[in-house]
Amino acid sequence: MAQLTPLAKGLVTVIVLAAAASAAWNFGLKERFGQSGDGVQSGQPASESAAGGSTLGKIFGGGGGGGLPGAGKPLKVSIVSFHGYAPALVANGNSLTTLPGSIYAQKGANIEFVIQDDIPTLSTIFESGAAQCAWRTSDFWAQEQPNLRNAKLDGRAVMIVDNTQGGDAVISRDPAVRSVEDLAGRKVALLEFTPSHGMLIDAIESSSLSARRKESIRTVFINAEEGTAGVRAAFETGAVEAAVLWDPDLALALRNVPGSKVVYSTKTATNLIYDVMVCDSRLLASSEGQAQVQKFVDGWMEGVKVARANPDLAVDALVKTEEFFKLLADKEGRPFIKSLFANLVWTGIEDNARILGLVGGTNHYERVHRRFDQIYRAAGALANPNSPVIPPQDSFDYRFIQNLLNQNSEAASAAAKPTETFSQAGLRESASSTAIVTKPVMVSFAKASAELTKRAQRSVDTEMVPFIENNGKAYFEISGNTDASGSRAVNMRLSEARARAVVEYLAVQWEFPKDRFKIVGNGPDRPLCNEQNPAAEGMTLEDCQAMNRSTRIAVFGGR
Repeated sequence: MAQLTPLAKGLVTVIVLAAAASAAWNFGLKERFGQSGDGVQSGQPASESAAGGSTLGKIFGGGGGGGLPGAGKPLKVSIVSFHGYAPALVANGNSLTTLPGSIYAQKGANIEFVIQDDIPTLSTIFESGAAQCAWRTSDFWAQEQPNLRNAKLDGRAVMIVDNTQGGDAVISRDPAVRSVEDLAGRKVALLEFTPSHGMLIDAIESSSLSARRKESIRTVFINAEEGTAGVRAAFETGAVEAAVLWDPDLALALRNVPGSKVVYSTKTATNLIYDVMVCDSRLLASSEGQAQVQKFVDGWMEGVKVARANPDLAVDALVKTEEFFKLLADKEGRPFIKSLFANLVWTGIEDNARILGLVGGTNHYERVHRRFDQIYRAAGALANPNSPVIPPQDSFDYRFIQNLLNQNSEAASAAAKPTETFSQAGLRESASSTAIVTKPVMVSFAKASAELTKRAQRSVDTEMVPFIENNGKAYFEISGNTDASGSRAVNMRLSEARARAVVEYLAVQWEFPKDRFKIVGNGPDRPLCNEQNPAAEGMTLEDCQAMNRSTRIAVFGGR
């Protein structure tokens, strides 16, 4: 892959990063919009926007330089053409501007949504006054906030607006590819530094592949200008065996390629990819701004309720307000748009409370933020690699969701309840299929012992628990394993006892249902490394044996 300068890399990243960012280029829309000069719908290329805030201000109608809208002016919110934002459009009266009688109007809010499918940086948006709030995916936000601070600005996410649950996936057209491990030696098409990229990196790093076999996966980065349509084209023509896509191109690729299938998706990794709304810190610093944002968040949450109850209204809102969805409806039909809703959760108050850990339990947002910061720094995604690491808690302003939660005991109660139920029957059914991915974890035991040491517990806490929480709908197999030395009979008994000890710890200390876990003792029977020829994997015999002794957690279900 050609090397980009930090500045160029930053601009490319800005253009392509986000779950829906390139959706507007699909179905030939680039040709219709990209050269029209049609302000709001076409926008300006990120490079042009970054060079001239005044131009962007004209496009959006912004007043320039400031975190607060002028007196009597609407709160401007930058979005892209994406079905995850349908509830907000519903709340606005199926309009980009607040209509009389709408949910937002009833709350005394004045909101103007501005569609900008060529994505400018947040520093450009906020500095120009073009908008005071803007969408970002959770992984994108982890990358951009450091750059925003470098520009002497800042922002905070104020709510999670959607949670993809099946709308992002690794897919394959090769029947032999049934798991992440099967991607070894194959070509995978995707957009660089997008949620697709982060998802794939996370899956590969969590797999049982050796370092050499991980390197054999050939990622094919499609040109940013081609967007997800280019990724889909590479997959449909057979130029690659696999691809990482999001809807609507995900749904279309699976439909258009007979025999293609999902290998790994957010239907399993339910706590991985979120869309958030980020607002200028200057807006959040004033009592007036806080009041505006609270109405903005309140109205969006009300819109979620209405859209869930009447998804046809959500389709209408998209078609009436966004040219992309009008053309998509003409081409594929309204039922196709409606079908996309099944792979995405519009997150209401209770969902926000659960994801943010406001009713106890894990703060999934902060966990994901921390993980993607690690992934993208290692991948070289930051325009300035020396940008400061932002603590996840400093990236989100919890006040607005917390205020709603304090006023809604029903939502608080719903948020505290488990979102999934698990059973032995479900475990048996899931475990009868091929594992989607298997993660080896070095859990240390004393010789001939199955007692978890403090060191072993730390390995479970840091390596297994986040993996389980990431895959919120999955069942798992916990397997004990040994190297090939010693008595096989002894190794079989000991490996099962060690696996059982891990499950007991997960159930007691982390309160995961035991019904989620299948316990297996493999002994030496499922080696990850060939101890007869460890050099073939680029490993020493000692390292090869240590890998084979690892406790493994395999993901089942949720496809």
